Amino acid sequence: MTFFFHLHSGLRYLVLLAGAIALAYFAFCVATKRPFDKVGRIIGASYSGFVQLQVLVGIAVLVTRGYYPALIGHIVMMVLAVGAIQGCLSANRRRTPPGYVLPLVGTLVSLLFIVGGVLAIRPGLFVSTAL
Repeated sequence: MTFFFHLHSGLRYLVLLAGAIALAYFAFCVATKRPFDKVGRIIGASYSGFVQLQVLVGIAVLVTRGYYPALIGHIVMMVLAVGAIQGCLSANRRRTPPGYVLPLVGTLVSLLFIVGGVLAIRPGLFVSTAL
């Protein structure tokens, strides 16, 4: 089914945009030494949610379109991206007081995994391929 494929391909840009926003916000807050606030929680949760939604849609693509060997690297990198951002956000939530360093590190590492995962199956980050 091409619906899930197109959704997965288009959602990639929202994930990258949310990641860039989160990275910029967390870096700004670390640089200015701001205390962790509600906006930081919302931005982190939004980015993490987009990444997790992308993985779920990717599973639907895998089920409806089939498997090919290059997907191993893509799948591994995407699962690591989810683990990186969710792990850092969860650890930060348990800290007293929470800060912006862990969300910044988690966002940066997850974005690197996402870029690596996209490049595992495509020649470039913003390259779209036919069905």
